[in-house]
Amino acid sequence: MNKVLVFAIHPDDETLGCGGSLLKHKANGDEVHWLIATHIFEELGFSKEVINKRNDEIKAVEALYDFDSVSNLMLKTTRCDEYAMSELISKISAHIQRIQPSIIYLPFKGDVHSDHRVCFDAIYACTKVFRYPYIKQLLMMETLSETDFALSTKEDSFSPNVFVDVSDYIDKKCEAMGIYESEVGKHPFPRSFETIKALAKVRGAAAGVAYAESFMLLKEIR
Repeated sequence: MNKVLVFAIHPDDETLGCGGSLLKHKANGDEVHWLIATHIFEELGFSKEVINKRNDEIKAVEALYDFDSVSNLMLKTTRCDEYAMSELISKISAHIQRIQPSIIYLPFKGDVHSDHRVCFDAIYACTKVFRYPYIKQLLMMETLSETDFALSTKEDSFSPNVFVDVSDYIDKKCEAMGIYESEVGKHPFPRSFETIKALAKVRGAAAGVAYAESFMLLKEIR
């Protein structure tokens, strides 16, 4: 049995980036843990109604995936760059030490959103083998509306080298995404059901299956 930890910088990143893979992990009997980095607050201009709706969405997504644990760092959304890196590392390290995951899904280092890039650096700092020996696999995930807008330079482009067949889970992935009503739009909006399935088809074609999710492997210890 594996212990899986997915870092969702914003709620919905877990579904866009690796929702099918998480469902597959659960079906295989793995533990799956969800760590959300950011939250929305009234001081940032969000109404109580919107905040309560987001909390309800998170609870519904938690139930759909049947996560073994859900935690939130409660960082201010869109403002992760305002926190000291040492503070972010300390917060993230505490959760990694508690869960002791063997597999970690984290955002792509070149994602256009500053929250993703800042948190990537903090997460990756918490993967040194002499401090976290239980971590055996690190995978950067592909998040629609973030990864696809990364710079088109060689060092910043997402070049997948790991593919997971999610053909049996693509519909439930879309169901999970549908819970985030305000985050889904009509095609050609990046977070549309059509785009989610289209990307999964393209990645599936590269892997010889109907639908796949793709990742960039940073580290694997066997």
